Amino acid sequence: MHYLWATLGLLCVALAMIGVALPLLPTVPFLLLAAFCFARSSSRLHNWLMSHRTFGPLILDWQTSGAIRPAAKKAATLSVAAVFGLSVLVSVPSHVLIIQAVTLGAVMIFIWSRPNG
Repeated sequence: MHYLWATLGLLCVALAMIGVALPLLPTVPFLLLAAFCFARSSSRLHNWLMSHRTFGPLILDWQTSGAIRPAAKKAATLSVAAVFGLSVLVSVPSHVLIIQAVTLGAVMIFIWSRPNG
């Protein structure tokens, strides 16, 4: 079972790293999931992730106070705007745009209502 958790954690880290470059793929949720998986599989991998210079502070902010750093909030907002703008640009049907606007709006309310890390 430890190998399964470690594999899932490594997959999540890979997806998070892709998310750093691709604005449409979230980074922090994958890092949180990776930390969860590593905590159940490998203290070495968990410690590596938690002490990572870039990713560690984001995870610690969330774990200690449910906080999201302002830079991450801004990046999320830009990503959401880009996704919605792309949908408008490619003429997605209006009912899909409405669903997307409500969902993305709820995500933005959640993100901006979190304390700053």
